[in-house]
Amino acid sequence: AWIEVARIPVGSRREAVDFCLIEEPAALAWSANLAALELHVPMATVDDWLHPTGVVFDLDPGAPAGVVDCARVALRIRDALERLGLESVVKTSGSKGIHVGLPLNTGRATHDDARDFAMALASWLESGDPEGVTTNMRKDLRHGRVFIDWSQNSVHKTTVSAYSMRGRSEPTVSTPLSWHEVSDAADGSEGLPLVFEFGQVLERLDRPGPPPVDLYAGWLGIEQELPDLSR
Repeated sequence: AWIEVARIPVGSRREAVDFCLIEEPAALAWSANLAALELHVPMATVDDWLHPTGVVFDLDPGAPAGVVDCARVALRIRDALERLGLESVVKTSGSKGIHVGLPLNTGRATHDDARDFAMALASWLESGDPEGVTTNMRKDLRHGRVFIDWSQNSVHKTTVSAYSMRGRSEPTVSTPLSWHEVSDAADGSEGLPLVFEFGQVLERLDRPGPPPVDLYAGWLGIEQELPDLSR
């Protein structure tokens, strides 16, 4: 009874769904005690449901493509965004892919704006590398390609949160990364790139010296506007 909830209309029929507000350690422990180890969050906050805090590019490799291929596509997305004057953040999905986040935090872009922008950029990348990138959701077309799931920006979708564990046989975590780590993985200079279990994530946060920089903090801190791609 002490867990606060927010009733939000979601989906095509705008059904009301009660979302738990996990805003304190006790609530997080309550969630874990129910075996809710995967925390998937909406793209907007309950205070401003109609405007997402950012755009996400969910990179999902189709075997035999893997996380290294995702790292290379992630770098291309970062470079394209930089040419538009935009900063981005990145994390592992905790599964087999990578999430590139484009922070907005201005309260002006709608979910449709975010989805259309993600689809446009993904389609542009696909046109330049159709053998390595796909925007088609059909799994039979993903073989050897990295699927850029632009639809994750729809109002009814959720994405696994940073630092969430995943319900897998190995205790992997959706782990914030530096772009240097992504570049190293894309170059093949890491033995087992961009896969972190919970113990390794705790070690990353408990390193000696000053407190570590939260590599994904920009998702809720950087304010940017979506460019008009029609120009």
